Amino acid sequence: MNQGSHSATHQAIVINEYGGPEVLQIATVASQPLAAGQVRVRHTRIGVNFHDIYVRSGLYKTLALPGTPGIEAVGVVAEVGPGVSRFKVGERVCYISAAYAIYAAERVIAADELIAMPDDLSDALVASSLLRGLTADVLLHRVAHVGQGSRILVQAAGGGMGQILSQWATQLGAMVIGTAGSDATAKKADQVGCVEVIRYRGEGAQNVAARVMEITHGEGVDVAYDGVGKDSFDGSLASLSFGGQLVMYGQSSGPVAPLEIPRLAARSNSVCRPMVFHFVKKAKERDAMAARVFEALRKKHFRMAEPQEFALADAAAAHRQLEAQGALQPILLVP
Repeated sequence: MNQGSHSATHQAIVINEYGGPEVLQIATVASQPLAAGQVRVRHTRIGVNFHDIYVRSGLYKTLALPGTPGIEAVGVVAEVGPGVSRFKVGERVCYISAAYAIYAAERVIAADELIAMPDDLSDALVASSLLRGLTADVLLHRVAHVGQGSRILVQAAGGGMGQILSQWATQLGAMVIGTAGSDATAKKADQVGCVEVIRYRGEGAQNVAARVMEITHGEGVDVAYDGVGKDSFDGSLASLSFGGQLVMYGQSSGPVAPLEIPRLAARSNSVCRPMVFHFVKKAKERDAMAARVFEALRKKHFRMAEPQEFALADAAAAHRQLEAQGALQPILLVP
């Protein structure tokens, strides 16, 4: 017997064709009935990410059209389907999903994909930090192991992910070298624990790898974190120590050209391209990752700027804002 109630329709953003922000159209859509093991979540805050922009533009053709984008949200359980015992109506939950359909007032999802929300953290804070926090956990604790004495390079350290990585890695005892492309992002990178910030663009631009080698006395870094892609990949690779690892987690400047594997032999290096969704498939591992993120938020191991909030219907304006200012400030949709 289902518990809770819902209306037959709800508001959602629907994309009918790839393109600019204007393709994000508000629509009234039919609500999905619950199957066994499923929960209906009424969204309270929805995270807006560069991934959503890549989906909207068609750079990532991973959303079947017409479709609804979005990969992270916080909400309240509005209804539970048969066989669901883990959650009750009224409980706060959060989740990330590669299945999209999140830019909407509600979402039907398997109960075992949800994460219970801690009472002491706000909807806005968790919606601002869940995807990036889980990604940072993968980057720092799963695909690489950053700790006391680690030397790391964070490309675009003043950006949204760069700030989290720099702060959390510093708390773990790492020496963090950051890069920045503007005065504004250089200032942010300086504020989040980077021992040195290398300008890679504009006045005073430096060769990143050469500067990293100077700072590390020719040794290089153990791990280079790169979410920029095409423009920074070669510099990241050339900054590595013997046995160092290049961790790619995005491509904001465009995709990286095919890599000739023998290039890695020069310093016995490795390259990996993790996707956070692959690491949250098992509930036990996902809950452990979320617990580390929530504890890091409590202890201020990384801090999030106050989010900028837009109504769900104003998703196009939210995308324009993210494209214009970058991820210096979290952007949320409020249904």
